[in-house]
Amino acid sequence: MSSRKQRIDTLVAEVEREFQETSGSTGISAPDARLVEALRRVPRDAFVPDDSARFAWENRALSIGHGQTISQPFVVALMTQLLELTPESRVLEIGTGSGYQAALLAELAQEVFSIEVVPELARSAAENLQRQGYRNVRVRAGDGRRGWPEAAPFDAVIVTAGAESIPPALVEQLKPGGHLVIPVDSHWLGQDLVLVTRGADGTLHRRAVLSVIFVPLVGGEGGTVDPWS
Repeated sequence: MSSRKQRIDTLVAEVEREFQETSGSTGISAPDARLVEALRRVPRDAFVPDDSARFAWENRALSIGHGQTISQPFVVALMTQLLELTPESRVLEIGTGSGYQAALLAELAQEVFSIEVVPELARSAAENLQRQGYRNVRVRAGDGRRGWPEAAPFDAVIVTAGAESIPPALVEQLKPGGHLVIPVDSHWLGQDLVLVTRGADGTLHRRAVLSVIFVPLVGGEGGTVDPWS
C-alpha cells in the first residue's frame, strides 16, 4: 500500500499529464503553482463517502449519493484554472456536491458562495467544509440557475453540472473582467466545457474548451445553510 503522500504525488502527476495532453484544445499546458499546492492541501478523501475513500486519490469521478458525483480531479483543476482566480476573488459556485471544489476555490480566492440543489448535500458539504477549517465559504440550498443576487457581482462563476444553455442570471452576476465556466449541452453526447469572459466594456466572449460529461443542472427550492454566520 503506497503512502498518502505517494498517492497525492501520483494524482498531481496525472493531472499535470492531462493538462499537457489536452493543451491543444484548452490552450493551457500546465496548472499554475497555486493550484497545484491547493490540490495537495485539500484532502479529497474527506469529501467522499467512507466506502469510496480508498479511491479518493485516483483521477476519476466518484459517486456521492443522490445521483450526484464528485468530478474527476483533472476536470476540477482545469475548471478552476480557467477562472484565473486571485487572492481577492469572490466566486460563485453552482453545484456544491460534497464541497471538494468549493474547498479548492477557498484555497485560491477570498470568498466562495456555493449553491446546491439537494438540501442533504448542501448540509453535508457545509459540515465537510467546516470540519476542514474553511471559513470563507457560504453554502446555500436552492436553484443555482438564479445565482446569488444579493452577493453579486462576482469575479468568477463556476457551474459543476451540465446545462442546456447558460442561465442569464449567472452572466448578469459576473463582473467586467470576470470568467464563467460551465458545461453546456453539445450536439453530441455530453457537454462542451464553455468559458465565458466579460470584457471591461461589458462585452461577452465565449469559447468551447473541452468535451466533458456532467450530471444535469436542475432547479430546486431552499434557503441558506451557513454554519458560520
